[in-house]
Amino acid sequence: MTSTALLTDQYELTMISAALAAGTADRRCTFEVFARRLPDGRRYGVVAGTGRLLEQLADFRFGDDELAALAGIVDEATLAWLADYRFGGDIDGYAEGELYFPGSPILTVRGGFAEAVILETLALSILNHDSAVASAAARMVSAAAGRPVIEMGSRRTHERAAVAAARAAYLAGLTSTSNLEAARTYGVPSAGTAAHAFTLSFARPDGSDERAAFAAQIARLGVDTTLLVDTYDITTGVRNAIEVAGPELAAVRIDSGDLGVLARQVRDQLDGLGATGTKIVVSGDLDEYAIASLRAEPVDIYGVGTSLVTGSGAPTAGMVYKLVEVDGVPVAKRSSHKESHGGAKRAARAARESGTIVEELIYRGARPQPPAGNLTLRDLQIPLVRRGRVVDEVPDLPQARALLARGLVSLPWEGLGLSHGDPAISTRYLDEPESR
Repeated sequence: MTSTALLTDQYELTMISAALAAGTADRRCTFEVFARRLPDGRRYGVVAGTGRLLEQLADFRFGDDELAALAGIVDEATLAWLADYRFGGDIDGYAEGELYFPGSPILTVRGGFAEAVILETLALSILNHDSAVASAAARMVSAAAGRPVIEMGSRRTHERAAVAAARAAYLAGLTSTSNLEAARTYGVPSAGTAAHAFTLSFARPDGSDERAAFAAQIARLGVDTTLLVDTYDITTGVRNAIEVAGPELAAVRIDSGDLGVLARQVRDQLDGLGATGTKIVVSGDLDEYAIASLRAEPVDIYGVGTSLVTGSGAPTAGMVYKLVEVDGVPVAKRSSHKESHGGAKRAARAARESGTIVEELIYRGARPQPPAGNLTLRDLQIPLVRRGRVVDEVPDLPQARALLARGLVSLPWEGLGLSHGDPAISTRYLDEPESR
C-alpha cells in the first residue's frame, strides 16, 4: 500500500493540533463540496473523480514514514492521533457521471471535526481536476455529434494527471486513450499507431522513404491501422499509403494545417483511389470549438490532447470544501463573494415527462413535493461511505459513463451549446434556515 496521507496541506494538521488541545476535535461536523459558480462559458459541470477519491481514502493512513516526515511540523500529541487515524464517518454524494450546477452539494462528509477536515485537500484535488477534464470532454463529445473522439494528451500534463485525465475523458464519452497506465488501472480502451518520428526514421541520405515506413507499419499491424500522412506532402502521403496498404486501409491521420480544407482534399483523393472506406482522423490542438467547426467536414475521428487535459480553458472546477454544520447547528461563511449556505443539505432534480430537466432543488429536512406542472423529482445524493467503509453499490466507471450519457440527453437543448450563457438549469434553495 502506498499512503496518500501526505497529499494534503499543512494547515489541516495544524487545525487538528489546535482542536485536540482545545477539546473540539471530536465535535460532530458536516462538510460539503460544491462549486459557487461554473467556469466562464460553461452551462453545466460533470462530476468525476469520485471513484478515485474513494480509492485514495482507503490508503489515507499515516505510517512510520509519514509520521517521520511530520516530526517537527506538528506536536507529539498530534502525531499520536495521526498514527491511529482511520476515517470512520459517512459520505454521501452525487454519483460519478452526474451533472452538477452552482451550489450542488456534490459531496457531504460527516464525522468528527478532525477526521473530516483532514480530507479537504484530498477531496478537492481529485474532484476539481477530474471534474474539469470530464466537463471539457463532455463538451467535445457533444461537438463531435456521434463521431469518435480519442484522448491523446499524456505528453501535455503531469504523468499521474495524465492517467486521471484519461479516466475522466472516458467517463465523459471519449472512445479510447493513448495512455497505457489508464488502460491497465481503469480498463480504458487504448489505441495508438505511430508518430512523425517513425516516418522520419526511414529517411535516407538522398531523401525520405515514406513508403518504407508505411510498409513496416502495415507488416506489423496489418491494414487495420492508421497511417500518418502529413510528415512531408499530404497528397503524396495519401497516395503512398494506399499504394502500400491497399484500399482496405482503416484510416489516415492529419495532424497539421487547415484541417477542414485538408480533410476535403484527402476524402476526394481517397475516394478517387478506391479507398472509400478509409477513415480520416484529425488531430493537432483541437478543442470543442475546433471540433464543432469541423462538423460539416468529412472527418471521421478526432484526436484531442492539450485542451482536454487542461480542462479546455478551465483547469479546475472551482469546487470548495466548507463546514456547514456543527453538532447539528447550521454554520455558514459570510465573507463577501464567498458566502455559503449553512446546514447539511440534499438535492433533487426536477424534470418534465419528456425527461428534460428544468431545475435543481436544494433542501434541508423532508424531501420536497414535486413542483407543479407534471414535473418529477429525482434524488441526487447516494450513499458512498458508511462508518468509514465504502458501500458496495457505488457505481463503477462504465456505470458512470452511462449515467452521464443519459444526463446529457436530459439537458435543455440550449444547455449543450458552446456559447456563453447562464447554467442550463437554475438552482433553488428551499426553506433555508438562519445559520450562525
